[in-house]
Amino acid sequence: MRLIKNISCITALLILITFISGCLGNSIMKSEDQIHIEVIVKNRIAPFWTVVEMGAIAAGREFGVNIHFDGPTDEKDIEEQINMVQRAIDLKADAIVLAACDSEELVDIAHEALSKKIPVITIDSGINSQKVKSFIGTDNVGAGEKLGQALVNKVGDSCKIVVMSFVKGAASCDQREEGLFKTLDMYEDIQIVDIIYCNSDVDTAENLTVEIIEKYSDIDAIVGLNAYGTTGAAKAIIEQNKVGTIKIIGFDSTPEEVRYLERDIIQSLVVQNPFSMGYLGVKYAFEAIKNEKIPNIVDTGSTVIDKDSMFYIENQKLVFPFTDGLSDPTVIP
Repeated sequence: MRLIKNISCITALLILITFISGCLGNSIMKSEDQIHIEVIVKNRIAPFWTVVEMGAIAAGREFGVNIHFDGPTDEKDIEEQINMVQRAIDLKADAIVLAACDSEELVDIAHEALSKKIPVITIDSGINSQKVKSFIGTDNVGAGEKLGQALVNKVGDSCKIVVMSFVKGAASCDQREEGLFKTLDMYEDIQIVDIIYCNSDVDTAENLTVEIIEKYSDIDAIVGLNAYGTTGAAKAIIEQNKVGTIKIIGFDSTPEEVRYLERDIIQSLVVQNPFSMGYLGVKYAFEAIKNEKIPNIVDTGSTVIDKDSMFYIENQKLVFPFTDGLSDPTVIP
C-alpha cells in the first residue's frame, strides 16, 4: 500500500514537472517567435556576406531571436532588394538590418518600415536618410585612404594607375573613392589614367582589365575597391602574363584573394570585419526593438595586410574567418 502511494506521489510529481516545463518551454518559444529580425544584404551568396551571416546568426543565438538572412544574388538588382524589404514589412518583422544596394533607391522603403515602427539598422552601405540613425560598418572614407597609402607603399609615389571601382551610387563605393582620391591627391606624380566600374561582377572586372592592359600598356598598378574588382583584375593579370609588372592593391579577403596574396599576384589588401557587421547589426536591432539607446555610427575597422602580415595572430581572424584552425570566427575583434 505504501509502495502504491509512493508511486502515485512520484507520478504526480513527474506530471507537475512536465506541466511546468511545458509551460516554460511554450513561453520561451513564444518569446522567440515574437522577435524576428530580417537581415537583408547586397548579395546573399558572396563570401563577404557569408561571413556577415555568420555574425548575424551568432548574435541571434546569443540574444534568443529569430534571424532570416536574405539578399539578391546580384548587387545591381536594386528592385529585388526593395521587394525583400517590402516583404519584411508585410511579414511584420520586428526589425530590419539592411546593407543597401543603393543609397538613394532604398530610402523610401526604409522610411515605410520606420513609419510602421520597424527599426532599420544599416550595415556596410547606408542610405541617405537622417531618419535611419544607426550605421554599422567600415569607415569607407578612411579605408579608401588606407588603400591609397598601401599603393604608395607597394608601388611608389610616381606611377600610373587604373581604379577598378564597383557600383555607382552605392554609398560604400562613393566613400572609398573619396578616401582613395584624398590620399592620391597628395602625390602629384601619381596619375589616374582611368576609373572603371565592374558592377560587382568578377567576369566583368576580368574583361575590363584585359581591355585596360591593351589600352594602357604602361600602367603600373590597378586599385580594386571591392573583392569582385580585385579578383577579376588578378585573373586578367595572370592571363596576360603581367604578374609583377602590374601590381594590384585591393579590398577584402575572400579565399581566392588570399591565395593571390600568397602568390604575390596581389600586393596588399584592405580587409574589413564583416563578422562584426552582422553581429552588431543584430545586437543593435535587438536593442532598438527594446527601445534602448543605440549608437549612431559604429566603425568596425579596416586593416591593411600583405603577404608578410597576413599570418600575424591579430590578422588571422580577419583573413581566415572560415577556418577553425587559424581563427575563431565567434570572436569579435
